Amino acid sequence: MTRRTGRWVPVGLVALAAIPVLAGTARLVEIRGGPELIPTDARFAASPAPVVVHVAAAIGYALLGAFQFSAGIRRRHPGWHRRTGRLLVVLGLAVALSALWMTLIFPRKEGTGDLLHVFRLLFGSGMALSIILGLAAIRRRDIDRHRTWMTRAYALALGAGTQALTVGFGEALFGAGVVRTDLMMGAGWAINLAVAEWFIRRPSTRRTRSTRTRAALAGLR
Repeated sequence: MTRRTGRWVPVGLVALAAIPVLAGTARLVEIRGGPELIPTDARFAASPAPVVVHVAAAIGYALLGAFQFSAGIRRRHPGWHRRTGRLLVVLGLAVALSALWMTLIFPRKEGTGDLLHVFRLLFGSGMALSIILGLAAIRRRDIDRHRTWMTRAYALALGAGTQALTVGFGEALFGAGVVRTDLMMGAGWAINLAVAEWFIRRPSTRRTRSTRTRAALAGLR
């Protein structure tokens, strides 16, 4: 990845997050008594707390997290990168744990089935574990493992953005159905993880690994 193309990575990530960020903002407006901007979900009326935590944390995590992938920001503003990273650990865990909370306490949404329930438990747990492993790695000053795990966590967090595409195109091509919807939702997370693994393992990353590690360690001093 060249420096010029790398500048567009945060822009692309923010664009991918745009649909869930806008939908989440509309949901928060509705919960606070504002106008109904998106279809009401009766499941949230009785227990809005996990929804508020999940949406608010997800918006911050998606938008701030995108700029952690900017090599220019990391290089020129290492202090900002570290401070933002600490905040993102808290936000990311709030996103993952509130997602698990909602999966366990809310009735399943009409039109979804057991498979999606399992996916949500699996990927929510995977996101939380990735953040914890990423935090443990940076405490050991293992920069490469830190970035690897945090990249995976962010990819899982942006699943909703990709799901807007997989469900939309999937239903247009194959029609609706409980199993189809569950699989198309799962495809959103799977695609993001596949892209994350490519990003982590791409040849340019391996060639510059030692240089990045030395620079990052210098910034930690």
